Amino acid sequence: MPTANLQIPTADGSADAFAAFPEHGGQHPGVLLYMDAIGLRPVLKEMARELAGHGYYVLVPNLFYRYGPAPMVELPEFIGQENRVELFGQLMPMVDALTPELALRDAEAYLAFLTSRPEVSAGPVGVVGYCMGGGLAMRTAAAHPELVAAVAGFHPGGLVTDAPDSPHRLAPKLTAEVHLGLAEHDLTPEGIAELGQALDAAGVDHSCEIYPGTLHGFTMADTAAFNPDGTQRHWDRLLPLLARTLGHG
Repeated sequence: MPTANLQIPTADGSADAFAAFPEHGGQHPGVLLYMDAIGLRPVLKEMARELAGHGYYVLVPNLFYRYGPAPMVELPEFIGQENRVELFGQLMPMVDALTPELALRDAEAYLAFLTSRPEVSAGPVGVVGYCMGGGLAMRTAAAHPELVAAVAGFHPGGLVTDAPDSPHRLAPKLTAEVHLGLAEHDLTPEGIAELGQALDAAGVDHSCEIYPGTLHGFTMADTAAFNPDGTQRHWDRLLPLLARTLGHG
């Protein structure tokens, strides 16, 4: 599987990124993959390779590039209860500093870079996000409705908040088809209802489901939250979504 380590020019510098794409050459639909709060690391690169194996050019930027190249902190090989609190104490200032304004400025650069790659075919792209990346995927699709045809968020964070620009309030700007795969306690029943009502009222083609028996972070094989059944279900939802919307497969 061909891969590349890249630098994406942004309004605030240069973001390091990882890309994976099919080995048989040619052009392929583009997918922007947003990392979780733990950051760009081997497990996300492996997920990008898996997705690329199905015929996509997958770009995974380091969302915390303002703090330096990934990894910004020393990451353990396995993240469990014994090291999670200390790790997130280091990570959360970077998460909190990535405001919606900065994230959308970066998203414009990421999409411009992705669609300019010679390996990426003309046409719409998909945006996939994990954890904090789920909310960013929704924001990106709402800001670029002419380009983003598919949004998928898995164990997403920050989808329904009291903020005027909460991702669920951006539903009227969406043209993409949306799938959200929630862990059992990612959102309250009230939050799920509010999210569904917003998407329904905007006429967004969407699905939102709770994956049984899962914890937040269930797709991440380097964490104690990893759930093989939930991860397989995530592939079972993601791949058909991309095939339908990006005219592939």
